[in-house]
Amino acid sequence: MKKILVTGASGYLGGRLCSALLRQGYSVRVLVRPTSDLSAIPTPSETFYGDITDYASLLPAFAGCSVVFHVAALVEPWLPDPSKLFSVNVGGLKNVLRALKDTKTVEKLIYTSSFFALGPTDGAIADENQVHHEKFFCTEYEKSKLAADKIAKEAASEGAPMVLLYPGVIYGPGKVTAGNVLARMIIERFNWRLPGYIGKDFPSAMLMMLLKGTLRQWKKENLGVDTY
Repeated sequence: MKKILVTGASGYLGGRLCSALLRQGYSVRVLVRPTSDLSAIPTPSETFYGDITDYASLLPAFAGCSVVFHVAALVEPWLPDPSKLFSVNVGGLKNVLRALKDTKTVEKLIYTSSFFALGPTDGAIADENQVHHEKFFCTEYEKSKLAADKIAKEAASEGAPMVLLYPGVIYGPGKVTAGNVLARMIIERFNWRLPGYIGKDFPSAMLMMLLKGTLRQWKKENLGVDTY
């Protein structure tokens, strides 16, 4: 049975992904920081402590794994120091790609990007060929995800076996966190603390549907690059 590593396993999506993988019988290893809240991580998961911004800490976690789900990210619309977004979302991906190259057992990397990396569609329906126009950015987070996306695509063009995922804003049952921000908005709205409604064109992804799509796409046998 394949051993699978999940970065960002302590987060909203990462924890649920680990549960889904365990239910399917896979051996799951998680990479978490020493300060992470581990309550969302199911057992039995093999725990490795490290940080995607620290390349050396990735190598022991990658060793012996066949598949890596890179879910870790800093998801914030604003920070006093926006460089943190780039050190985690861009620098972290660079380290993951380097570890992928230096670890001979890893057969595929599934990278969870964001619809923000694709930019606005101006009312059109986007597909995998959508490219950010780079004329303006709503947040520094959006800038960081676009920068990371360029790095991911460059690595894929050079032969890295990857699947790139671009989910909308994730929502669903469970803990209300930065990774489940839409649920928080819905709760605030129905408690009369948030005026107005969320627009019908707001791109969102139901957690359970996202998990099903994620698990389906990584099992494809081709070793090239796929985008979804």
